[in-house]
Amino acid sequence: MTDRFLDKVYEARTAEQTREVYDAWAKSYEAEVAENGYVTPSRCATALHATLGDTTTPVLDFGCGTGLSGLALRMAGFATIDGVDLSAGMLEVARRKNAYRSLDVIGPDDPVPGGYGAIAAIGVIGAGAAPLALLERIFDAMPAGAQSVFSFNSHTLEDPAYEALVDTRIASGDMRELWREHGPHLPARDITATVYVLEKA
Repeated sequence: MTDRFLDKVYEARTAEQTREVYDAWAKSYEAEVAENGYVTPSRCATALHATLGDTTTPVLDFGCGTGLSGLALRMAGFATIDGVDLSAGMLEVARRKNAYRSLDVIGPDDPVPGGYGAIAAIGVIGAGAAPLALLERIFDAMPAGAQSVFSFNSHTLEDPAYEALVDTRIASGDMRELWREHGPHLPARDITATVYVLEKA
């Protein structure tokens, strides 16, 4: 019987425990999220395409997992996509999709790679995944004019700190909000998500 990871993925854990969970989940991840109607990658790719427009802009897919986000970005028209992820197991699956220019393992304390006009963190930050501090690091690494598309699912949004950080960075003038839309995430489980696109001022 296949282990069901969606029943336990939202539990808090260390970075090493998170890597172990996603390595173990790599082979069955896509089947499990597909049967629950996972739509956040396509929602994020659509949002970034609407706000950025220039599909030649190199995109960093941070926390790319098995490459579902890269495929969505590619289907939205983006031509140059690099992926990084904590889990080597997930990256092994992503390589088979031929959606990326490069794919690399990234450590929890490694710097956010630079040189990108857009950084995607699709389903990456939140309960059971990367900490909120990662979003701060992504924002800080972005050059002026770069955009970031990311999502918070409904489990994550139960903690007000996540939206508070976004609102604080917008209020400070550091980031400009281009997109904020609440909608489906895993419809079969009645889990929703908010998709955001912010631009570095």
